[in-house]
Amino acid sequence: MGHKITIEPVTRVEGHGKVTIHLDDDGNVYQSRLHIVEFRGFERFVQGRPYWEMPVLVQRLCGICPVSHHLAAAKALDVIVGAGTGDGLTPTAEKMRRLMHYGQIFQSHSLHFFHLASPDIVFGIDGDPVTRNIIGIAMQNKDLAVQGVMMRKFGQEIIEATAGKKIHGTGAIPGGINKHLTVEERDRFLKGPDPVNIDKMIGWSQEAVDFFKDYHHKNKDFIDNFSVFPSNHLSLVRKDGAMDLYHGVLRAVDPEGKKILHDIDYQDYLSYIDEEVRAWSYMKFPYLKEYGKREGWYTVGPLARLNTAEFIPTPLAQKEFEVFKSYTNGKPNCMSMHMHWARLIEVLHAAEMMKELLNDPDITEGKLVVKGNKRNEGIGLIEAPRGTLFHHYEINGKDQIIMANLIVSTTNNNQPMNEAVNFIARNYISGKKEITEPMLNAVEVGIRAYDPCLSCATHAFGQMPLEISLYDSQNNLLDRKRK
Repeated sequence: MGHKITIEPVTRVEGHGKVTIHLDDDGNVYQSRLHIVEFRGFERFVQGRPYWEMPVLVQRLCGICPVSHHLAAAKALDVIVGAGTGDGLTPTAEKMRRLMHYGQIFQSHSLHFFHLASPDIVFGIDGDPVTRNIIGIAMQNKDLAVQGVMMRKFGQEIIEATAGKKIHGTGAIPGGINKHLTVEERDRFLKGPDPVNIDKMIGWSQEAVDFFKDYHHKNKDFIDNFSVFPSNHLSLVRKDGAMDLYHGVLRAVDPEGKKILHDIDYQDYLSYIDEEVRAWSYMKFPYLKEYGKREGWYTVGPLARLNTAEFIPTPLAQKEFEVFKSYTNGKPNCMSMHMHWARLIEVLHAAEMMKELLNDPDITEGKLVVKGNKRNEGIGLIEAPRGTLFHHYEINGKDQIIMANLIVSTTNNNQPMNEAVNFIARNYISGKKEITEPMLNAVEVGIRAYDPCLSCATHAFGQMPLEISLYDSQNNLLDRKRK
């Protein structure tokens, strides 16, 4: 008799969803799906609003990564107001936006690793759920917990100084930025007492990378084999192939490292990328048109960025990048748990970039805004913490939004997350007759590696607990567990 397991909702990620796992008559997994079950329709209700509202309005998609939406929308509107596609801004505007963005990368990655992912690393995926959380981390490893809190705080303060507020700021406007960094703000970040200066953040970032590498060395079987499957990888890269989290051209590589999207101008993304709708989820499934729905799906995010980039343009992160790449002999890394390793290398890179920008005189003086000939359509892309984020707008003659298309990072990772669930289900749930908490958490760990923000992807509200239901082949309920 076959069975069906439902995991609903999923915890320590942001948004709503459930997982269903179908077992055949022999008790083996033959189908698994990550369902996104909430819908808010953000792309529809922004229609009719003045275009200049978008950088502030779209931040309401998410309280975790509002800066990413803020900047992607601003970049799309740069095109509409005739300021170019990322390289047409004034030096002050671009560098202030970059500083804001690297502050966002730094705080979001720190939040995810220290608060959401590290409990599974420190206590194990089958550890006691009472202590498998940030409070348990603080009790067992106070220094690790303090570093996570202080690193996130530093990133948020960078955002506040550049955007005006830590959450839902107003710094980026069509064609530029609306403020400079003050000399006092700059000096506080550069020269403040420990632990509130950038050099301390760089040191702690290096320690975080070392922490993960040490854990990996001692737990290779878990980190390397927990969730592994071949995938294409997509991200922005700088025109010379360097990692660039703010601007660039679109590149994709296949599981062997062959380039399959050749550094295209992202204003032309619709010629290369499409989205599939499936009846069982509100979240779409993007894919590269040339390779079709079944072969053209791809992964985005920290792992993808390290797989597509040729180098990282900051010295400490580049050194770690070389270690990371050597582990797979230069081939793309398709091990889901290595997403955490890649994420921490990006934390280090973001810290180095913040120091470079804080030492740049353009952030304290210079022209803020440029405008040119207005257009009725613009596309803005940015590498959000979770991966490539697309904002696409059209306006009418009254300056109102008449079309909005958002492909958020978690949507781009929809198929990879489904692949991760399927891999883990086949290894942890096949042959089982009842659901245990470690089984439930194992599925969550696989999803959590992608740091999904399901409220961005589906425009849903709230937290995301988890439920698993077990059904036979006739859809009769046999067992249910809920967190």
